[in-house]
Amino acid sequence: MKKTVDDLASQFLDATEVGIAETKVLRSAIDRKALSHDAGAAFERQSTLGERLADGIARVGGSWSFIVSFLLFLVVWTAANAWLLGAEQFDPYPFVFLNLVLSMLAAIQAPIIMMSQNRQAARDRVDAAHDYEVNLKAEIEIMALHEKLDELRHRELVKVHDDVARMAEAIARIEARLVARPS
Repeated sequence: MKKTVDDLASQFLDATEVGIAETKVLRSAIDRKALSHDAGAAFERQSTLGERLADGIARVGGSWSFIVSFLLFLVVWTAANAWLLGAEQFDPYPFVFLNLVLSMLAAIQAPIIMMSQNRQAARDRVDAAHDYEVNLKAEIEIMALHEKLDELRHRELVKVHDDVARMAEAIARIEARLVARPS
């Protein structure tokens, strides 16, 4: 018997929770097709150059190597302008030009990092939806296996019951013959 999406939905799901994702899962269960795939690879294929660039900047800007190298840059800048260059300082204390550079860097870097975080949040939503679909299909498949095992167990119990009844009849016949036999 070929089951339909509605049959499986009424059997395994509440009627109120059958949406697009559930229909897709039930269809893949009926067709016996795999539902899992690499959602991350599909997400990366759809990303634009700007999105990949934002991810790269966020990855570099959030690393210890960037923090240490930037700290080293600040130390060199401060040392060069405070002591080494003497009278030919290009940014004397209180380092107004350095503050301007840092402010511009922060003004550019913050929105780029936020873009990357928004993209990561979108990717997490895609991953969560895919995980839900895979988990739902696994749950449905497990419930279907339980039903099949229950049916097999029921058939075996009926067969064993019939065998026991046949044996009981045979024993009763043998017993009746033994009782009827003259001693």
